[in-house]
Parts: sequence; C-alpha cells; structure tokens
Amino acid sequence: MEQLPLETQRLSLRPYELVDASQVKRLAGDSRVSSSTLNIPHPYTLEMAQEWISTHGDEWQARAALIYAVTRKDTDQLLGTVSLVEINGGKAELGYWFGFPHWGNGYCSEAVAALIEFSFSMVGISALYAEHLADNPASGRVMRKNGMQPTGCIHKKNRAGVSTRIETYELKHR
Repeated sequence: MEQLPLETQRLSLRPYELVDASQVKRLAGDSRVSSSTLNIPHPYTLEMAQEWISTHGDEWQARAALIYAVTRKDTDQLLGTVSLVEINGGKAELGYWFGFPHWGNGYCSEAVAALIEFSFSMVGISALYAEHLADNPASGRVMRKNGMQPTGCIHKKNRAGVSTRIETYELKHR
C-alpha cells in the first residue's frame, strides 16, 4: 500500500523524497535541533540525510515505520518530520523534529494531531508512546496538547554516553 499524504489547515504531510536531503541536512543539522533529541547526530551530513530518506519506503512497506515530511501548504517549504517508528502490532512510538526557524508556530502540534488521527483511524494503531529529553519541555507540551499522558521518567545514554533523563508519555485509542 502506498503511503498516503495528509493535510491540515496549514500543512501537508507527505513521504520524503531524495531531493529533500539538502533541506533535511540544513534543518536537522542545526545543533539546536540535534541537541533537543537523542537520535539526531551532530554534525549531520548530506549523506546521512540521503541514507535516512532512502530507508523510508521499505520501512513503510514492512509496516515498521511511517515517516512524513511536514511542509507548509502555501509554499511547500520543509518544516520538519513527524513519524511512527517501532510499529509493532497495535503499538508505535511517535516521534518528531522541526527546524529551529519553525519552532513556536504550532506546526509541530498541528502535524502531530494529524498523524495521531491517521494512525488510529487508518493504520490500526491502538496505543502510542513517546518520550522527550527532560530539558526539552516544549516537546512535552506538544505531547500533552495532543492528549498524551505522562507515564514517568527513565534514563538513557545520550550520544556522548552520558545518562540523560527522559520523560515518557502514552496515548491509547478510545
């Protein structure tokens, strides 16, 4: 099954294309973005972006992940990413990152709402979980705004191998 595009009032969520790699490198390669996640390395190269994008089709076909490029409808400007990863039966991990110039505009919350709705209504997901670095409270606000409930705190090692506090959330389909 082909990955369906999604739309909100202001945004388009579409599959990534290799031509997006330079914009992914620019946005995700910003240290302010990578430092707010456990998963985005810094520096982030064009080759890393190309490799990451090249995996999306196979991951979707295997129903292991669903990754969307989030763009503005009026300009097609790439803003960031929303995704479901670790899809396993009816559960999946929700993830997202947005380029620093696009923080604080409500784009992330809007895109996450669309992905949650789609995951419950069309993908067969019954429970989502997510986590964020404790020192990134804005990410937690996106989760709470979209109905996710805090479930606790854990510690994971960051890219430097240092134990980092992580806040965890979940959302079950009603």
